[in-house]
Amino acid sequence: MKKIIGYVLFVIVLIFTMPIVFTNPFDKTEETSSQNVQEYEKANYGDLSVIKLLHKESGEVEEIEFDTYLYSVVSAEMPASYELEALRAQAVVARTYTIYKIVHGSKHENADICDSSLCCQAWISKENRLARWEEEKREEYWNKIVDSVDSTSGRYITYKGEPINSFFHSNSGGMTELPVNVWGGSYPYLQVVETAGEEGYNGYHSDVQLSKDELIQKMLEKYGDFQIHFEEENCIQILELTESGRVKTMKVGNKNLSGVEVRTIFGLKSAKFECQLEGDCVKFQVTGYGHGVGLSQNGSDVLAKQGKTYEEIIKHYYKEVEIK
Repeated sequence: MKKIIGYVLFVIVLIFTMPIVFTNPFDKTEETSSQNVQEYEKANYGDLSVIKLLHKESGEVEEIEFDTYLYSVVSAEMPASYELEALRAQAVVARTYTIYKIVHGSKHENADICDSSLCCQAWISKENRLARWEEEKREEYWNKIVDSVDSTSGRYITYKGEPINSFFHSNSGGMTELPVNVWGGSYPYLQVVETAGEEGYNGYHSDVQLSKDELIQKMLEKYGDFQIHFEEENCIQILELTESGRVKTMKVGNKNLSGVEVRTIFGLKSAKFECQLEGDCVKFQVTGYGHGVGLSQNGSDVLAKQGKTYEEIIKHYYKEVEIK
């Protein structure tokens, strides 16, 4: 009788425990999101373990673990379709840029850095990033982003032992620029370097066409005493180029402007441009995208496709540096 009772109790216990044994305790999306992701040892950032991120639109400050913050930076700054070594280079550059900003004093009260590319560097939440990718690419792309950050965890760029101001941009138009021609400062590790192959990317060439009236209006918004007589020869003229082939100074009517200022006033993608008067229009033919200083993102992808490692890519754009 005791054996029968024991058998019955065993069967009852088995019935109630079977769902626990055969049911996956994790949601399927959580399971698949970690597929094909290699595990790397995470760095100890010490006092920099948590980044205080200012969201410019809301004014809120969010505290985020350093490398988790970088997932959102890299996915905002560089297409996930790029080569993994290019993404790794971007991860190291973004980490270095963040460290430099913190070490040299943030411009934001109660925050280390903000989420605006116009001020600091771009950032996008994982939720919004995934929503903008095609559904069938989401897992692949996010895994590449995570790998680019985790495989370089803790690594940053130094010059003479100090973190560098690791500027970067979209497309150099074949040649990077000296910072002195953009902001007036200089850094020994930021020199003019060449990258072939960038012409295959969308940011390499663009045109901006303005009517003469539109040009006058835009100039008057900046300079109330602006005047121009289009019938005069050389009323618009490029006067001097930088070493990288960008416009250094340009005459527009009664004003001599820097190429950077011309870019800002007329909404050009780069200060590397040619300008022509064609009938009632002024046409700018622009090469490159961005300020041109430091690492070129399109150029990094070109170098990665040539078999360069992220360390080699970084040392191509930043001279005499070390990666710690």
